[in-house]
Amino acid sequence: MARVVLRKATKLYPGGVIGAKDINLEIADKEFCILVGPSGCGKSTTLRMIAGLEEVTEGEIYIDDRLINDIPPKNRDIAMVFQNYALYPHMSAYENMAFALKLRKYPKKEIQHRVEEAAEILGIRPLLNRRPKALSGGERQRVAVGRAIVRKPKVFLFDEPLSNLDAKMRVQMRTELSKLHKRLQATMIYVTHDQVEAMTMGDKITVLKDGIIYQVADPITLYDQPVNKFVAGFIGTPPMNFMECRVIKKEAGIYIDEGNYEVKVSKKMGKALEPYVGREVVFGIRPEDIYDKLYSAGATRDNTISSTVEVVEPMGAEIMLHLTTGKSIFIARVGSHNKAKVNQDIEMVFDMDKIHVFDKKTEKTIV
Repeated sequence: MARVVLRKATKLYPGGVIGAKDINLEIADKEFCILVGPSGCGKSTTLRMIAGLEEVTEGEIYIDDRLINDIPPKNRDIAMVFQNYALYPHMSAYENMAFALKLRKYPKKEIQHRVEEAAEILGIRPLLNRRPKALSGGERQRVAVGRAIVRKPKVFLFDEPLSNLDAKMRVQMRTELSKLHKRLQATMIYVTHDQVEAMTMGDKITVLKDGIIYQVADPITLYDQPVNKFVAGFIGTPPMNFMECRVIKKEAGIYIDEGNYEVKVSKKMGKALEPYVGREVVFGIRPEDIYDKLYSAGATRDNTISSTVEVVEPMGAEIMLHLTTGKSIFIARVGSHNKAKVNQDIEMVFDMDKIHVFDKKTEKTIV
């Protein structure tokens, strides 16, 4: 059992600078939890408080129902993998992986067994005699992960471990770490600023901003039901489109009025928007929920708008169309068969079952 619980964990730096504030988070045994957010949001501070590398100003942190606030890092039964690998350059991969076990005076046979077992899991047995300078970035990261595995800790902590790798290697290592989690059945807490990593790897994602948790949910819930505009815009690639609009009421129902277009919302959504009639809101829709009318079977007067193509970005299997209504700009993700050209006037269709509307002042999700 390796459950991690943070109760109102807070870190204040000199001058009253907030590193993390009132962090309430429970990470279940064997769960892969991702801490994600922009630079300076408090994710690494939170991880370092769990590791014991940052002192908790207020609040409590538990591992297996054991309060660890005053327990030194070496006694918390955690292992941490850093962004810069932190390997000893004068030691071989084997020696780097074995070093922590030697310090704890494990028998030589036990050390050899653990190192070779971890190397087998990570596919680096042929590299054990090499020093870090003779390894690629991906190989060094595997050695760093292996060094954590051999200790068989209760909790693994990863601090942006893939940020120094190239794009192709990051994708490969994401897959490797996901497989590793399933194989080890360990509790893992992983910090990243890359929401693609978060969405593809995590059982649970914690979104932070300005030292505060904004939402904790599984990837699909986070994507489909963001609690506010920040989460909606942070999760998803390309990010969600936002347009300032007004809610209006007609005989036919409730509409979103952008100025240059009007689209009708569903009856259920209309009920939620009744109190906002005549008020400005932020209308959100993801690029993948916008279609070219020429290729859409569900186009009606109430969900179709006129726009002009500003930029066409071919991405291989798909195309990103950057469009303008004359007032708002937005992106549509369409199929590679699309023939739209720059400066072309084009009618686009919104999937009104997948729109989001946010309060303009609070930025909280209305519907």
